[in-house]
Amino acid sequence: MPTRPRPGAEPPPPEAPVFVISVAAELSGLHPQTLRTYERLGLITPGRTPGGGRRYSYRDIEHLREIAELTSSGIGIEGVRRILELESAVATLRAQRDELLAELDAAHEALRQALAATRSGDNKLPAVRPPTPAQSIVVWRRRP
Repeated sequence: MPTRPRPGAEPPPPEAPVFVISVAAELSGLHPQTLRTYERLGLITPGRTPGGGRRYSYRDIEHLREIAELTSSGIGIEGVRRILELESAVATLRAQRDELLAELDAAHEALRQALAATRSGDNKLPAVRPPTPAQSIVVWRRRP
């Protein structure tokens, strides 16, 4: 059972495993045995205590609710598994896109500053000149 937060304390993050299986089952609207089955099938992976007890997070509860909604609409477990995989892939791609857009914005800003320095005569960078309409700018990113 999750402990009650102290007054003024921040709630745990959404991925913190805080709910025992009976509470997770109640919050998700599923039977505890269904949660065990979903874990065995690899649809959910709850956290574990040092003694081996399952602990579910807020995110796990939302995940279980989504699984319940899909299965109640007539989608089989393998279909649910595929939908969850695709949703995870989409989330990963969105995060990568956001990272690349941020890097592109930073590159545009650096180029803008370099061009402004060139125009003012303060440029210490070699061969920086404004691109012409027939030129392209290629931004390279080093892999960590």
